[in-house]
Formats: sequence, C-alpha cells, structure tokens
Amino acid sequence: MDSHSRTLGHAAVERCRVLTGCTDEEGMVRRACLGPAMKRAHMLVAGWMEAAGLDVRVDPVGNLIGRVGDPKGRPLAIGSHLDTVRDAGPFDGILGVMLGIAVVEHFRSRGQALPVPIEVLGFTGEEAARFPLPYLGSLAMVGGLPEDALRLCDPQGTTLEQAIADFGGDPGRLFEPAWSEANRPLAYLELHIEQGPLLESRGLPLGVVSGLVGQRWFRLSFEGRAGHAGTTPMELRRDAAPAAAELVLVAESMARSTPGLLATTGELRSSPGAINVIAGRVTVSLDVRHGDGAALQSAADALLAEARSIAARRGLDVRVEALAESAPSPCDPGLRALLAEAVEAAGVTPTELVSGAGHDARAMARLTPSCMLFLRSPGGLSHHPEEDVDADDVALALDAAVRFVDKLAHAPR
Repeated sequence: MDSHSRTLGHAAVERCRVLTGCTDEEGMVRRACLGPAMKRAHMLVAGWMEAAGLDVRVDPVGNLIGRVGDPKGRPLAIGSHLDTVRDAGPFDGILGVMLGIAVVEHFRSRGQALPVPIEVLGFTGEEAARFPLPYLGSLAMVGGLPEDALRLCDPQGTTLEQAIADFGGDPGRLFEPAWSEANRPLAYLELHIEQGPLLESRGLPLGVVSGLVGQRWFRLSFEGRAGHAGTTPMELRRDAAPAAAELVLVAESMARSTPGLLATTGELRSSPGAINVIAGRVTVSLDVRHGDGAALQSAADALLAEARSIAARRGLDVRVEALAESAPSPCDPGLRALLAEAVEAAGVTPTELVSGAGHDARAMARLTPSCMLFLRSPGGLSHHPEEDVDADDVALALDAAVRFVDKLAHAPR
C-alpha cells in the first residue's frame, strides 16, 4: 500500500464522518431518499466529485452521478448508496461512494490517465427507509422500476412523484434509460462494509463477495378478538399475541436448523396495544433469506404454511401480504477473479464470502457484470450509530480497487 492510498483512504473515512451532519432528524443520522438532508449531502459530495475532475449531474430519482474520462467510452461504474436507515452509522453505503471518488483522485494524484472512463454513482433509496421498495435508485437506472412506482407512498402519504418534484426533479423522466446500449457500463464495482462479523473473525481486512442472498419479505396479520384481560377466561380467548409469538419462534427454529437460511421477525405491532387488553390483532414482519433460490422458496412456503396452521389451531384468521422479493444474485465470476487478483496484489489473502444483505449490486447486475468488495466491520456492527471501519482497511480497499481498474482495462472483452 503506497502513501497515496493511505492518504486518500483516510480522507474517505473523514468524508463519511462529515456527511453524518446531513440528517433529517436531530441527534441521529437519518438521511431519507429525496429528503432535505439528501439535498445537503449532494452539495458536499458533488463538490468533492468536481474537485476530483468529474462532471456531475443528478438523475430524475435523485441519484448523484459523476463521470470522468472518454465521454464516448463505456465506463466502469463504482458506487453505492447515500441514503440511510434511521439512527444509522457513518459508513453503510456512503463509504463505497467516497472510495469511488478516491479511485479517481488516486490516478490524478499520480499524474496518470484513467485506463477506462469511470462513473461514480451515489444511489438513493437503497434502504427502503422512506418508500417501500429497496434499491429504488439503482432499479431506476437499470430500467427495473415497477410501472406504478410513481404512486409509491412514504409513511406521511407523500407519493414518489411528489417527492421527485419537491426535490427539483422531473417525475415524467423517471423511466428514461440511464444509458444506451453503446455506452452502458462495462462493469460495476461496489465497495461496502461487510455489516457482519466474518472477516473480523478470520483476521482479514477485505473479502471478495461471491454473491448476494435472495430475499422474501412478508407482513402477516393475525386477527383475533380484543377483550378485557381480567374478565375473559383463557379458554375463551382469541388472542393474536401468542400466535405471533409462536411464529417468531418457529421462524427462528427453522433458520437455526437449515444451513444458509436466515429468518427475521423484526417488527411486531399489537392492537389495541394496552396492558390490560387482549390483543385483537398482531402484525409481524417476516424477512427470509438464502443464497439458493429453491431453498429460499421452500423455506418461505413452509413458514407461511406454518402461520396458517397456527392461526387455524387457535381460531384466528391470518392475512399474508407479500412486500418484496429478490432472487439470489451471484457476482460475475470473471470480475470476482480479477478482484481476487487485485486483493492479493494489495497484500491481502483473497477469500470469498456470501453477502447476507442486499446491495445496489443486485440491481446493477441486471444491466452489466457486477462485483463487490467487502471491508471488515469492527464488532460486526452496522445500521447502528457505532458502526465503524479501520482507516487502514479502507486504504487497502482503495489500493485493491485501483489495481482492479488496471486489470479490468487490460482484460480481454
């Protein structure tokens, strides 16, 4: 790792920390898709892009795009997202955008011409924290939005169409293609914190991602009957709360006993929601993930069947709402090999791991060969204000990314 990588890598970390000041909620980091804090973040990031020599624009859905190099050439796209969950840390997504800028700065600081054009992409709406569609910004860029996307509503009832207009965009251009066939990216690289403990447990700063798990999201509502907690005998109750609790435990048990399966019930909402009232309705979310599509389908089907069985056994109704579905997305084998070579040349033993989280690389893979490089997450923390990185790991990631750009430029196409 040379001094350029160390200096620019450490600067990328500092920029991530500066962006924590762009928040929609005092006292924590919350930067929503197409919100006021995103507008402020765009001003800062666009300034860093322009200083690095990139031409900057914002597309209709609020993605920030910087480009440098031959305007007629097919670029390498490097990016991640700039939006956050509520009460976020500084690095999830954001670090990948800062490292994209740093790659351009690295070549310029050494007086070298870029071996390929580069587009740095700062996506919005990856988190589905405002509108109920993950990868909103990257799906828009690859032409993957549903036809009714403009009618999506945030929790306050604002439509995506209105949010785009409020942000200064043109919702009528939402479905315009971002690239023609002639100038679409030749590849996509995403650098991202791991958001888990595997690299740290192996003593490794970097890992090459082999692929992203598939995901199925559901919302289940168990419907019983509310009643007085003191006057309704246990045998006469139609209590929705134990049914939801039973499903939570079944999901945990199935995931623990099935290799590669992840099942999470992260939201539970009880109604009427009083200490002395039997729950007449309990809504529970279900997030099911697996790297194999058939195993994912089987697990999701089994859990939904179990929910219906629980409801029938307890004299309840259950309503199932499918929220989102993503198939497993393997990273491009050729790019994985180049990235592993670049990691090894940077002085790190290359290792592969599966991403249990979703990323914009999933959407970009619809358009162009895609790959990801993970950085070690201290303590395995993410989506948490104490989320962190080691600045020297970031410098190593930058070193590997620069080497990857060179290798990609000289690879046969």
